[in-house]
Amino acid sequence: MANRSIKSKNLSFFEKYLTVFVFACIILGILLGRSVPELALTLDSYTVFNVSIPIAIALFFMVYPIMVKIDFGQVLKAAKTPRPVGLTLFLNWVVAPLSTFLIAWFFLGYLFVGFLPGTEIIATGQQIELWRSYLAGVIILGIAPCTAMVLMWNYLARGNDGLTLIMIAVNSLVMVVVYAPLASFLSGISQVPLPWETIAFSVAIYVFFPLVSGYYTRRWIIKNRGWEWFEKKFLRFIQPVSIIALLATLILLFTFKGEVIVDNPLTIFWIAVPIFVNAIFVYALSYFFLARKLKLSYEDAAPASMIGASNHFEVAIATTILIFGLGSGAALATVVGVLIEVPLMLMLVAISKKYCGLYAECHLGEEQCPVNKETALTCKEEEESISCNIDKSD
Repeated sequence: MANRSIKSKNLSFFEKYLTVFVFACIILGILLGRSVPELALTLDSYTVFNVSIPIAIALFFMVYPIMVKIDFGQVLKAAKTPRPVGLTLFLNWVVAPLSTFLIAWFFLGYLFVGFLPGTEIIATGQQIELWRSYLAGVIILGIAPCTAMVLMWNYLARGNDGLTLIMIAVNSLVMVVVYAPLASFLSGISQVPLPWETIAFSVAIYVFFPLVSGYYTRRWIIKNRGWEWFEKKFLRFIQPVSIIALLATLILLFTFKGEVIVDNPLTIFWIAVPIFVNAIFVYALSYFFLARKLKLSYEDAAPASMIGASNHFEVAIATTILIFGLGSGAALATVVGVLIEVPLMLMLVAISKKYCGLYAECHLGEEQCPVNKETALTCKEEEESISCNIDKSD
């Protein structure tokens, strides 16, 4: 009889039930918006240079815990694994921006445009059609690659943890330089002109500043308290901070947009469709075609494909709030991305594992521990921290 145990750290309480908490915060926000409509307006009135202080604080604590986990020394090792890293960069900065724009434009600007009437005045004072605001939000979300949550999806898919961390770090650094002009360019094509300087300012606040803060925090703690204290004490302490800050932001967003959602609940569905279709397209292109053409192993192909399909919704939310405003359609579109992220990525994890056999180096399932009825065998995979103990059966 074969007993198989997986040694790994458990998902946190917030991570395990993230979808439930997201729905709960949406409902709470809608109820607050209906019962206390002036709450979000009052909170958003506290600004510095047109940046909402409450939102800025919440968004900083969403991003900072992600940045502090990045080992910049590992980024240098990316040169030793150019194919999966190159695939990730190609997906995130070439394929995803183009497919996001085309798919979002087809659904929101053509197929569903009749279901998205009305206009709104964004933070810049410009009046635009609501569907264009939703479109801009989906674009800004679609070109913000990967989040720390990818580490969880990779763990569930039993992929290469070290390579996943490297790809996340590389993408975070590339984002500081590329994200602003790319978002400005694509938004301009959709006739929502956004100065790239404004987007660059939001990236500086919500990417560069947390990145620098995380780097020096990590360096100081490891130097003065040691790696063990950093990993077992500090990281465990801040692990739920990012998700708590995200949930707090969701409450604020839906407090402001509660009336719109209640009056037109199908809006969430119309926005979710292009986000879902684009994620499936990018993932399928990578996992079933490009990764196989590059002859990657399953352990590298799975995380590379899921990073390409997922989004850094913290940065996207921050950018849309800063540029369009807390109650804008664009901000709502990025929140929809959060809403479907967990079930969507869990589905992709299941697909990855089911079709692992497409890769020659697939080591999932019982075949990795062949049973010998005559003798007891023990096999161990160090990279995935999986131990398989096989006892002799009668």
